[in-house]
Amino acid sequence: MGDKTLFENLCFSIGEGQKVGLIAKNGTGKSTLLNILGGKDQADEGQVVFHNDLRIGYLEQTPDYPLDMTVIEACFWHGNETTNLIREYESCMASASQEGLQDILDRMEQLKAWDYETRAKAILSQLFITEFNKPLSQLSGGQMKRVALANTLIMEPDLLILDEPTNHLDLQMIEWLENYLSRSNLTLLMVTHDRYFLDRVCSVILELDDETVYTYHGNYAYYLEQRAQRLDVARAEVARATNLYRTELDWMRRMPQARGHKARYREEAFYDLEKQAHRRIEEQQVRLEMKSTYIGSKIFEAEYVSKAYGERVLLKDFYYNFSRYEKLGIVGNNGTGKSTFVKMLLGLVKPDSGRFVVGETVRFGYYSQEGMQFDEQMKVIDAVRKIAEYVDLGGGRKLSAMQFLQHFMFSPKQQQNYIYKLSGGEKRRLYLCTLLMQSPNFLVLDEPTNDLDITSLQILEQYLADFHGCVIIISHDRYFMDKVVDHLFVFKGNGEVKDFPGNYTQYRNLNPEPSPKKEETSRKAPNTAGSQTVQRPRKPRMTFRERQEFLALEKDIEALEKEKADIEAALSSGTISTQEIIDLSKRLPVVNTELDEKSMRWLELSEIE
Repeated sequence: MGDKTLFENLCFSIGEGQKVGLIAKNGTGKSTLLNILGGKDQADEGQVVFHNDLRIGYLEQTPDYPLDMTVIEACFWHGNETTNLIREYESCMASASQEGLQDILDRMEQLKAWDYETRAKAILSQLFITEFNKPLSQLSGGQMKRVALANTLIMEPDLLILDEPTNHLDLQMIEWLENYLSRSNLTLLMVTHDRYFLDRVCSVILELDDETVYTYHGNYAYYLEQRAQRLDVARAEVARATNLYRTELDWMRRMPQARGHKARYREEAFYDLEKQAHRRIEEQQVRLEMKSTYIGSKIFEAEYVSKAYGERVLLKDFYYNFSRYEKLGIVGNNGTGKSTFVKMLLGLVKPDSGRFVVGETVRFGYYSQEGMQFDEQMKVIDAVRKIAEYVDLGGGRKLSAMQFLQHFMFSPKQQQNYIYKLSGGEKRRLYLCTLLMQSPNFLVLDEPTNDLDITSLQILEQYLADFHGCVIIISHDRYFMDKVVDHLFVFKGNGEVKDFPGNYTQYRNLNPEPSPKKEETSRKAPNTAGSQTVQRPRKPRMTFRERQEFLALEKDIEALEKEKADIEAALSSGTISTQEIIDLSKRLPVVNTELDEKSMRWLELSEIE
């Protein structure tokens, strides 16, 4: 890729039904590899061999849709086998001859195309996208990513490729997706930094490191054990090669006459040995303790703060006195006011009533999703030196800007790169560096884990564990929250905020049922359960939407017939109370009316030619 080799001579395979997680540092080519497998990019050399007729669903990190279409239209927009077949069906129905209709109908049955829109709405609802006719232009970036995720899952592909699927999902959605993928039989390849997600979903881990792929047959916990063993073995091999290299180097340095009679293979082997001896086993084991500005005992006090946008209440008479050295995590569904809360604390948004009183010694460092701004034509090292040439570690210790960047995995060579050449994750890491080197004493981090690789997260976790100041973190990364925070604000919606003394896992164990309310006006997901008992006409002549209505009616009729039978059985049992008899007697005529109406509509549709 230009003058940078991302990977070379990669060889790996994915078996049917395997759930594979791909792990690598930012900038090593994870997204590029997924683009190649997903057909969005081409490899310079080699080939990718797929099983015949393999259907691939690919969720890109930054999905792209025409903004003039609606949410439900977007689910039909990306060309896949099912949506193309639906268009073929509609075209055939509009033609005079309707040639090839029976073949299309057979394929529609095989691909379960009749249920496509129903499945789309069901999955969108699970992701809290319930306004199906809302234009995409009115969606946030996070909502757009969720529409793209739903679009990919609806396809029910043979191979599902997901690039950072948990970004922009709140915790409840992540847990739903985790369960969905764990229960399904599909074949999965994904990149994610969510370590709990990896551990619970994936059975194989691929690690892209040093331009090579290493395979571990186990979950994330198993990968950590085996990777440590691999690095120990590699270090031992490098140590042995280094000792032997010294001996061979002495032999090579002798006069040419002295080795003229030596075997040529020994000279050739020397260069292989030299390469192995100079191999670097890079493993970041950094514990970076930095000096933070003094912070007094007065941090901030939220004095009966209220905030609402129209009818959506975010905070209502909220009071809290923040203590020195607190490390607070904020969780809750999207739209419940998490980011607005920290923006009010920072003075970026005004509360409707009440106020935040901030201590005089508090010096905020604010990391936000939209706050990353760099001159793309600057070099990495110049962007950092623009802030400070040296970073004060305290106790008379200092780090140069170059040394500080190396702690955050920017090699001297990478520091000379122009910022526009960095990957999204590398830019996030650079943004984090420029924030931390300003020595704040109160860190406010809004979704800091998005786009950071696992190694970067480990460094950040360690930094925050050693940080001598206050921390507020908004994050959907459960592992990260468990490692860093000591208590939570749980934003439940409608202005309700619960203060929980513990980490996220402890909270979830004590609150097994999802408590936050949805971010949008709730609409019930279509019921996709139940078998179909009414005989379908062999050659229907109806539009796609009429066909959908027809299938929905079958399920409704079946449910109503069952309810009617249950009511009649209960009424004739002689074992129910007087009140139950009254209630069931009122319900029975309603059921009969609905059953008659739906049966009549079903008959009308079944007669369409």
